[in-house]
Amino acid sequence: MSLGIKKGDTAIVITGKEKGKKGRVISVIPSKERVLIEGVNIIKKHMKPSRKYTQGGIIEKEGPIHKSNVMLVCPKCNKPTRISAKFLSDEEKVRVCKKCKEVID
Repeated sequence: MSLGIKKGDTAIVITGKEKGKKGRVISVIPSKERVLIEGVNIIKKHMKPSRKYTQGGIIEKEGPIHKSNVMLVCPKCNKPTRISAKFLSDEEKVRVCKKCKEVID
């Protein structure tokens, strides 16, 4: 995921049970090609009492989604889009929206 979705981007789910949901990317797991999106794919995890969770019990948190099921939402045109690469100088590479041709970062 060298030029794809990054932490802090807004993404939309394009397939699966969570289709159509939008959220901010919490983290990217490149080794497994998965992303965590805020408020999407909520799972229930049974936790024992610990320092962090003194009460223990059932905790709801986001589960990872495969990167192929997610599309970046362009901050300029606010539409789901594919990403292309553009070289500004010899070593500077930026992401570009395929729909509005604007630089994303």
